[in-house]
Amino acid sequence: MTGAGAGATTSAGAHLVWDWNGTLLHDIDAVMAATNASFAELGFAPITLERYRELYVVPVPKFYERLMGRLPTDDEWLVMDDTFHRHYWAVAEDAGLAEGARELLEGWRTAGLTQSLLSLAPHDKLVPLVRRHGIHDHFLRVDGRVGPSHTSKAGHLVRHMAAMEGTGVSATRTVLIGDAVDDALAAAHVGALAVLYTGGSHSRRSLESAGVPVVDSLAEAVRTAHELAG
Repeated sequence: MTGAGAGATTSAGAHLVWDWNGTLLHDIDAVMAATNASFAELGFAPITLERYRELYVVPVPKFYERLMGRLPTDDEWLVMDDTFHRHYWAVAEDAGLAEGARELLEGWRTAGLTQSLLSLAPHDKLVPLVRRHGIHDHFLRVDGRVGPSHTSKAGHLVRHMAAMEGTGVSATRTVLIGDAVDDALAAAHVGALAVLYTGGSHSRRSLESAGVPVVDSLAEAVRTAHELAG
């Protein structure tokens, strides 16, 4: 885990928890390239982006269950997970930030409000990539996953929020901006709010099933989050 960025401030106002993959990082092209490369190795037919967004779910083994008709065994999951990540990290560094992300992060911080970053990407790979994009100092914390990848975000968010105790961050004035139904479930688990963005892993129809605001741009996500948090 990492502590506050060098320029971060504390505030009793609204707080944003940003998701990384598919939200701040526009990596859906890398995800699809890695998915189909790994599928080829595993003997699956290639998948379109539209079908991927309709089927994708967290925890990820359930995504494979939708493809295979059954949950993968533990041994199969280890091979699937390793194969995907080997292909993904070969191309992920070429992915850029989502449209307007850098300006939105700077604007939120300049307004004296706080934000943090929470991802299920491996922590040791996440932090250098965030630094490489030059946005690390906008966040109170940057937390990636430490441990198994077949997990949901709820427990991860509990630890993330606990680590910010004493900074003025309150769950009731926190909004998680993400691209997956799992993000909304995690937010509800800690008593926070959520806004879901259509630029990542899920279809709009899938996101709308979460019962939270769904938006098509990060600018709209931030405006909505500000309204929700008050």
